[in-house]
Amino acid sequence: MKRVEIVEVGPRDGLQNESVVLGTAAKVEFINRIVAAGVRRLEVASFVNPKKVPQMADAEEILRALPRPDGVVYIGLVLNRRGFERALAAGCNEIGMAVVASDTFNIRNQGVTTEQSVADWLEIAAAAHAAGIRAQVTISTAFGCPFEGEIAAARVVGLAQRLAGGRPHEIALADTVGVAVPSQVSELVARVREAVPGMPLRCHFHNTRNTGIANAYAALEAGVGVLDASIGGIGGCPFAPAATGNIPTEDLLYMLERMGIATGVDLDALLETGRWVQSQLGRTVPGMLLKAGRFPKTKSGEAAQVASLPSASNPRPQVRA
Repeated sequence: MKRVEIVEVGPRDGLQNESVVLGTAAKVEFINRIVAAGVRRLEVASFVNPKKVPQMADAEEILRALPRPDGVVYIGLVLNRRGFERALAAGCNEIGMAVVASDTFNIRNQGVTTEQSVADWLEIAAAAHAAGIRAQVTISTAFGCPFEGEIAAARVVGLAQRLAGGRPHEIALADTVGVAVPSQVSELVARVREAVPGMPLRCHFHNTRNTGIANAYAALEAGVGVLDASIGGIGGCPFAPAATGNIPTEDLLYMLERMGIATGVDLDALLETGRWVQSQLGRTVPGMLLKAGRFPKTKSGEAAQVASLPSASNPRPQVRA
């Protein structure tokens, strides 16, 4: 049976753009629920300036509170050497760095040019290898940028070749603002695979224009074996205009299960966690399976359960412990 690895990004990419700031205990519970569902690799925090991303201000506290089950990989996102040192000290067993294909976006997101971020990655990757932890890198806005428009495939391919010099565990292609279409995904994945033969690839799709699941399918068909997703489809980049959430993990898992593709993740547990996320955020999340329910229904005959929207009598909470 074919197998696909799902990397859950809800605790980091999912929460970072939410107006409701969850407390540390709620974030830890979120992560523990994901692990209990069978996910073995997940982004738990980003080590960035808390003034710019308040939701990530407690990154170190989260890592201190997390249990350390065998086989579970906690990923910390970093953007520079200082972030890497924080992630290393906090106990992340994998770090991920983002390098943006668009210079304008890289400056807005990271405060430096793409060229500088490439140099930072090569330095951080060397430090990670020396410290004995895994390092991977994402090419953000690989399919398009809200500031510069279309991104030439040759630009992404060239970046992948240079980033491969840091010997990453894998390279990810990210549709940061949800503009990609399946044919574009197929072409770019093929070109990058040809340019860096043998390099494992991961894909990261946002569902801003409702093409995320179709793009995930195209990536699978092109040979990608690792996909990012976020429970409930929450997420978005604070520095990307109109960017919405990632592809919902449970929607992706439903497709994979129906296709006979194994993941090792329990769909019912994900749906329960999705309902929990809705209760914490005080709103209905974008994921479709949470609204429609499984098909066929589970043996217990469970129907779809949808959390109610906030109302005057049930206002949206602002902080959760």
